[in-house]
Amino acid sequence: MGRLFGTDGVRGVANGDLTAELALGLSVAAAHVLAEAGTFEGHRPVAVVGRDPRASGEFLEAAVVAGLASAGVDVLRVGVLPTPAVAYLTGVLGADLGVMLSASHNAMPDNGVKFFARGGHKLADELEDRIEAVYDEHRTGAPWDRPTGSGVGRVRSYDEGFDQYVAHLIGVLPNRLDGLKVVLDEAHGAAARVSPEAFARAGAEIVTIGTAPDGLNINDGCGSTHLDLLKAAVVEHGAALGIAHDGDADRCLAVDHTGAEVDGDQILAVLALAMRDRSALRSDTVVATVMSNLGFKLAMEREGVALIQTAVGDRYVLEEMKQHGYALGGEQSGHVIILDHATTGDGTLTGLMLAARVVQTGRTLQDLASVMERLPQVLINVPDVDRSRVNSSAELAAAVAEAERELGTTGRVLLRPSGTEPLVRVMVEAADIDHARSVAGRLADAVKSSLG
Repeated sequence: MGRLFGTDGVRGVANGDLTAELALGLSVAAAHVLAEAGTFEGHRPVAVVGRDPRASGEFLEAAVVAGLASAGVDVLRVGVLPTPAVAYLTGVLGADLGVMLSASHNAMPDNGVKFFARGGHKLADELEDRIEAVYDEHRTGAPWDRPTGSGVGRVRSYDEGFDQYVAHLIGVLPNRLDGLKVVLDEAHGAAARVSPEAFARAGAEIVTIGTAPDGLNINDGCGSTHLDLLKAAVVEHGAALGIAHDGDADRCLAVDHTGAEVDGDQILAVLALAMRDRSALRSDTVVATVMSNLGFKLAMEREGVALIQTAVGDRYVLEEMKQHGYALGGEQSGHVIILDHATTGDGTLTGLMLAARVVQTGRTLQDLASVMERLPQVLINVPDVDRSRVNSSAELAAAVAEAERELGTTGRVLLRPSGTEPLVRVMVEAADIDHARSVAGRLADAVKSSLG
């Protein structure tokens, strides 16, 4: 069996890769592993379980709940809520475990199981590895130690979670949104009720799209991966801005009043300066990945904000933030983590904070986002090469050095081996798109000749 856990839980085609049996088995294994680790010691364990609106989430939720209860864990079913809401409720309710059923921005046929530890934080890698090992051991026939009688877990719906989470979002806003017209695209996903409610309670005038989930239409031509509907709606309704989430609402992308996209780097830049101005940006530092646009780095340097860059993946951003106590981090894709108020990326919170900055400054989002200029970026995937030699090939190192000399301080080169495929990603940024394409093409040729 290949490794089940990826960078964001266990994910695959529902009822194909991700079956009810697998979801149940992983849940039982998680309960046993956390019990072994002492997490449940001295009290009756409790888990929070939520999901996005995918049709497959209905039977997968039933499997997870059954697995946990059969292992002696009491379950609070919070229903359809965003991933960050499940993480928040896991923390605020003092639960021992949180489980979210979602495949985020993936198409409807996919689904996933993501576990949170006490406090609403992602499970440590070693615990995920142990859960997988225990699951595999019992999958092949070893019997579980099962509680009976009063030892089995009890299950109840926890409908209060919706209001608790929305109240939390409103409570951390630095200012209200009265008078601001906002278009919200909820991707027919987990935030279809939460996000409009939060923006409305904060005083915004809202127009909504993607708020009629039917179990089949999640991320279908809408949300953060398909911005055309949002762009058109913002212009049509004369809104100040638009906010788009993905299926589980841990991401946020935006659109300014002209219909132009505002990506995760620009959102980070706007929020970094907003937090700095109210002395909330600890150490005047923001954390991002190496894929962030060079324009973001240059903007932060100009504004006196330090930038720490990590490997690609919001998990690495979060690890850096937690280790050093930084308050803000994120990715170009729209995963933004505001650690004082969330333990994971929170798209609704990010959108609210962005809107609050527009109101507080009286400036347009277009003007605020202009703090950084996105440099043209070209990405070429070079397949069928030995990705393991990216950092050891002298020939390739010479080609990269030559490209960096040519680009100088107005460009950047990044060569990154894929984590899952036999290919190398070549990324080049430059002040001019044609220059970026030329350099990227030459480097792609160098990768082929050096590593092919």
